[in-house]
Amino acid sequence: MADTDVRSLAELLAANKGHAVALTGAGISTESGIPDFRSPGTGLWNRIDPMEYLSVDALYARPETFWKYFAEVFGPTLAAQPNAGHLALAKLEAAGFITGVITQNIDGLHQKAGSCTVYEVHGHLRTVHCQSCGRTYPMREALALLKKEPIPHCSECGGRVRPDVVLFGDMMPAAFSQAVAAVERSSLVLVVGSSLTVSPANSLAFQTPHLAIVNREPTPADGRADVVLSGGAGDTLSAVLRELNLA
Repeated sequence: MADTDVRSLAELLAANKGHAVALTGAGISTESGIPDFRSPGTGLWNRIDPMEYLSVDALYARPETFWKYFAEVFGPTLAAQPNAGHLALAKLEAAGFITGVITQNIDGLHQKAGSCTVYEVHGHLRTVHCQSCGRTYPMREALALLKKEPIPHCSECGGRVRPDVVLFGDMMPAAFSQAVAAVERSSLVLVVGSSLTVSPANSLAFQTPHLAIVNREPTPADGRADVVLSGGAGDTLSAVLRELNLA
């Protein structure tokens, strides 16, 4: 990561101040100890087939198996804390350089870091809801129930609950339409920690006049980006903050 690259990104953000939005993926959260899903060899989906264990079909047809693996995979994420990359994006928003964050992540770390406008296009881990009466519960309560029963049920009506995340086989939530609108209002999308291989969120990187990418590995959109920085989110964005006199 050369100083000239960091300076170029800072200048691009300054030129589009107030008209930029960030798009984040799993790569920003790995620095908080959260494993990603698709990396060769180390990704979670290399040892767990998500369609078999963590899809809508699994939730309805094999609920005990679904909750067993859901708790195993996502339970530890509830204790994760934001890293320098999350904190940097919150500072960029507070200073008016970006208008918000579109995230493919469900960990809620952007909100923990202080970001105010967050479009969670794959849902979040904060809550579950009853599929019968619609009542909402904290995720921690649902996971605690698994110590007593194999499937968490609503304490109000006894119905089954489900996580407020987008499972394989789900429709995209309203947050995705809101994210599309946010991109349409913007002149710059800053991609951080995303391989840009997951549809339809990856399409957002191709719907903007200007594009900047911060990612450890190449992405399919590198060729159309104004700036591409190969590196970690925390170090790179912290350097950008210093260049913008925000650190």
